[in-house]
Amino acid sequence: MYDDHEKFIRQVNQKPLEIYSVIDPLCPECWSLEPVLKKLQVHYGHYFTLRHFVSGSLESLNTYVPKNRKGLKTAEQIADKWKKTASLTGMSCDGDVWLENPVSSPIKATLAIKAAELQGKQQGMKFLRKLQENLFLNKRDIGNEEVLCDIARSVGLDEEEFLKDLSSAAAIKALHCDLKFSKEMDVTQIPTLIVFNDKTDDDGIKISGRYSYDVYVEILREMLGFPIEPAPLPDLEEFLSIYTFVATKEVSVVYQISNEEAEKQLKRLVLKQKVERVPFKYGTFWRYVQNR
Repeated sequence: MYDDHEKFIRQVNQKPLEIYSVIDPLCPECWSLEPVLKKLQVHYGHYFTLRHFVSGSLESLNTYVPKNRKGLKTAEQIADKWKKTASLTGMSCDGDVWLENPVSSPIKATLAIKAAELQGKQQGMKFLRKLQENLFLNKRDIGNEEVLCDIARSVGLDEEEFLKDLSSAAAIKALHCDLKFSKEMDVTQIPTLIVFNDKTDDDGIKISGRYSYDVYVEILREMLGFPIEPAPLPDLEEFLSIYTFVATKEVSVVYQISNEEAEKQLKRLVLKQKVERVPFKYGTFWRYVQNR
């Protein structure tokens, strides 16, 4: 179900599980899964590594169209969907971007993720997160090359190398591999997580859509076949220092507290000048302040 290259990746992995997160960078539901993924990584990251794949059903590549194209979504419909997603999930995503500053080239935004990954897996993940922040929070056109280069700089990528890779055969090949994998795994819903155990030749477990945190923990336990122990939570300031820019919702989910309690604890860090509050249309984020 996966090619020899993917099998090799699993075999050399030092952790017993590999989670493949199949996403669309323009998908608000994928963005809304971030709190659960963070909690899984904080609690159980010692059992798995996480790798992102781009979906083979990129609806977003044709999602913004003129109103007179029958049967396709209008900017207003997409903006309304994003508003509903923000209200339901607590992760701010401002659909007004489709009315004010629509993504000019979704395919270029997607290729940019693959270009960033050519400078390292961790750099690629940082780039993806920052790309999503720029789209869902700052309403920037992430199909614009200048915006993409700005994002690359902000996460410490070699900008010249990134720009070259943006139109390289290597990035295009990597994207095609993602699309092929998505198709072979019969991914029909975004987001989808696929969990593999590198100790067996069994097929992975596919989880399509968003579920509660406990569902993902149970799947990890089932795949490993033995009781799993969560790592202790870092204190809040350490958590902020690791992730640097997080939503109230992410803190609430990771620490299993209410949004109100999360806000209260975060405001204490603001008073200590450890954190800055950054409000958005549908929620609040918090930026860690270094060197203070």
